[in-house]
Parts: sequence; C-alpha cells; structure tokens
Amino acid sequence: MAGGKQTPRQKMINLMYLVFIAMMALNMSKEVLTAFGLINESLTEANESFVEKNKAAVAGLEQKASESPEQFKEAKTLATSVASLTDSYFQYLGTLKAELQGTVDDPKDYESMDKTSYLDEKMMSSGNLTKDGQEFMNQMETYHNGMMELLGDNPKYQQISSAINRKFNGKDIVDNENVKKKYIEYHFVGYPLVSSITKVSAMQNDLKVYENELLSLMLAGELASIAEVNTSNYATLLEAPKSAFYSDETFNGSVVLGRTDESTRPNKVNLTLDGRKLVEGKDFDLKGGKVQLKVSAGNVGEHKIEGNLIFTQDGEDTEVPVSQKYQVIPKPNQAIVSADKMNVVYRGIENPITVSMPGVPGNKVNASAPGLRKVSGSQYMMVPQTGNEVKISVVGEIDGKKFPSSSTFRIKSLPRPTPTVRGQVQEGGAIQMPKNALKVSPVGATFENFDFDITPVVKRFTLSIPGQPSVVVNGSRLDQKAQGLLDLAKAGDIVQIFDIKADVPGVNVKNMPAVLVQLTN
Repeated sequence: MAGGKQTPRQKMINLMYLVFIAMMALNMSKEVLTAFGLINESLTEANESFVEKNKAAVAGLEQKASESPEQFKEAKTLATSVASLTDSYFQYLGTLKAELQGTVDDPKDYESMDKTSYLDEKMMSSGNLTKDGQEFMNQMETYHNGMMELLGDNPKYQQISSAINRKFNGKDIVDNENVKKKYIEYHFVGYPLVSSITKVSAMQNDLKVYENELLSLMLAGELASIAEVNTSNYATLLEAPKSAFYSDETFNGSVVLGRTDESTRPNKVNLTLDGRKLVEGKDFDLKGGKVQLKVSAGNVGEHKIEGNLIFTQDGEDTEVPVSQKYQVIPKPNQAIVSADKMNVVYRGIENPITVSMPGVPGNKVNASAPGLRKVSGSQYMMVPQTGNEVKISVVGEIDGKKFPSSSTFRIKSLPRPTPTVRGQVQEGGAIQMPKNALKVSPVGATFENFDFDITPVVKRFTLSIPGQPSVVVNGSRLDQKAQGLLDLAKAGDIVQIFDIKADVPGVNVKNMPAVLVQLTN
C-alpha cells in the first residue's frame, strides 16, 4: 500500500481498510470499558459484604469485651481504632467515587466513560497537585500513618502492615520508561473515567480486606490464649464427696485440674452460705478465675455454699451450678469445762437451751424433752413444770448414721424476789423519802443477782402507818384511800409496805419481805 502508483479504486480500498481497523479498535475499546465497569460492580458488591462482616466482627469483640473485660479489652480497643481509621478513609473514597460517577448521565453506561479530563483537572494542574489532589494524598497519609502506629512491630500483624505500607505509602513511582511520577499521576492521570472509578473501588476493597484480616487475627489470638495450657493458669483442686471422714473410712477424693486465670472469670456470682446471699466486696472477691471467699467460718457444724457462677457468651448466660459443703470443728486448744451441779433450769419460765453436736450440722441434730421446743437452728426453749429434774435427749446424724446422747438438768423454783419502792431496794435501814414522793412512787419487785431478765409485776400490797389501821392496795401504786392514810403520817414516821404479792406469768412467786420507808417531811 505504501509504494507505486495507486488507482482510484486501490485508494478507496486502502481507505476502507483503515476505517475497518479504526472500527475494530473502537469496538475493542468499548469492550474494555464495559469490562472495567463489570469489575467495578463486582468490587462494589464485595465491599458492601465486607462492611457488614466487619461491623459484625467489631460488635462481636465489643460483646466479648463486655463479657470478659480482662481477656478482650486490648483486642477491642485495637479493633475499634482500626475500624475508625478504615471507615473514615473508606467514606472519603466513596464520596470521591460518587462524584466521578455523577459526571455522566448514566453511571451504568460504561462505554461513555472514556474521558480523562475531569479527574485529570481535579487532581493535577501544570504537573502539580491541586487542592483536591493534595486532599487525596492527605487522606491516604492519615490512614497509612495511623495503621502503622496501631500495628507497630507486632509480628502477628506484620504481613498485613507490610501490605498496607506497600499499597498506601503515597510515594512517587518510577514507570516502565524510568520516568518518576507522582502517585496520582501514575495511577489516575490519563486513564478513562471508568478505570479510575474501578481503581477507587479496588482501594476500598483493600481497606476492608485488611480490616477483616486484622479482626480475624485479633479474635483468633484471644481465643487461642484462652485455650492455651499454661501452668500459671491452672491449679490442682481436691474434690471429695464430703468434707469430713471417720478414721475407719476410705478417703475417695479426687485431684482435678482447675483453671484460675482471667479467662474463667465469671460475669456474675450468685452464691449463698447457709441460705444467706453473699455480696461481692463484702463476702468475696473475684481474683482471676477464683471466687475468693472472706466470710466468717461460722458455728461448729456443717455449712453449705450453694448457687451458680454465670458466664456470658455471645449475649447468652450459661450457669455453672455450685454446691459445696465444709465442716467447722472446735479449736483443739479450747477446753470445755462445765460445773456439774449447775445444770439447772427454772420452773415455769422460758429457759434458753443451745443444743449442738461437734461435727454435725444443726439441721441434723434433734433434741427432745418435756417442755422443750425448737426456736431456730441450735436454739431451743424449755419451760419445765413438774418434777425435780428433766432429761434432754439428743440425736445427731451424719451420713445416715445416728449418734444418741443426753443431758440431765435439775429443776428449781424461782428465788424470792426483793421488794422495791421507786426502784430502790431497802439496804440496812429504811428508805428515806418525802411523803409526796411516796404517794406517786410505784411498789415493785426484782430478782437480785439472777441471770434471767425477768421482772415480777406487783398486783397487791398493804400500807401501814403508826397508830392507824392498815390499807390494802390493789395494783402497784397508792390509790386514793392509801394516799389519804399517808396524809395522817408525820415527818420521821416509818411507813410499812408488806404482804406484797407479785406475779410472773405461769409461776407462783414466793412471798416477799416487808419494806420500810421513813418520811422526811
């Protein structure tokens, strides 16, 4: 075609051939543009999927951090920072992509996205970055530097940090012709619009892929540390069907391995000791995977710790039941000394009795005797009536075996009460008192030096003054008739109060001696 003289027909054929080649090139260009558009669609769809997956992963770490703070706190903090940096840069690139797609009438008409001028002019001018171009590089730098600082030199994240450093460092690039170009110039200037849009989608995809890989490593790392066998995380525990054994029994306990680190720290502790709810901080502390009790051992006998430890996983509570017993025995350096003749109960009143058997829980000890009733636990009350002694029979039970015992108490009547006037007891001579004070003073009775807190109630007494007939008073204070009699007495006279009758419910109280009052006016 290039040499010799050509006929008009040959020239026409050559021209048609050139047009045909141009048309082939044009069709190839349109196919390439469409291919870029389809790739962009695929990347956009993948990015949307990664956005949801990564949100779920961050939420999962936050949930585990709330359930097990000590175990997942560090991973949750790193995940939140990575997600924040990634989302910020991802949103910026999304805004840029939307702007580029907005320059055409139909963002799905990829064959029309063959122009380069809009992005070229937006990012560069006369070989220098524009304001928008500089913003593009600033956004990349913020993401790059932030991720490098977060991941540091942790070998677990080295592969990902190297990939981020390689793809998002924003450095100048030397092309195939050994020409040094700016990052934007190399990747975006002179390329069709659809390829630049696809490039931005690919950058978004890289962001979400790296974020997803990091989140997976964080979660997997913490779960692996939970499962790791480390001697500092475990302790040997002695498990036995009961806490006390007899000398002729076989000890059938087991040595078991228990985990004691923070990974087994319960989220909630719901325990009771003998039915009383235990309070964190007051009755126990959580140390690692241990619930460390700090309660009083309690009375001699068996005590039971019941309830459950609650572990929260993926928002659901899992309860581990607790049912443990322990025995409290008397200290071996304490001697039990009793006065044999002092086993006494008093007739007609409530005598508090404590019944227990060393090594036997209170609910396995039963006592019986005439007039004996159980109040609560090991506390009983006895009201003896007739006879001179009472026998209390006690039966304790341990592991189905019964152990009988008994104690005998003497029954005594209440001592004679001592009369009082205005709460005063006559000691030696008569009680000194003004006449008007005696008129309003109560006549009472008391058991002096008696261990029981019992106060007899005076029901009647007789009042006598010198030279006048006596007056019987019903009650504990002088009535009008008695006060009239008292008005006849003179200063220095001795007033006698005798035949005092007092009452203790259910008891015949012995007669009391008279009490003398000398009037001071």
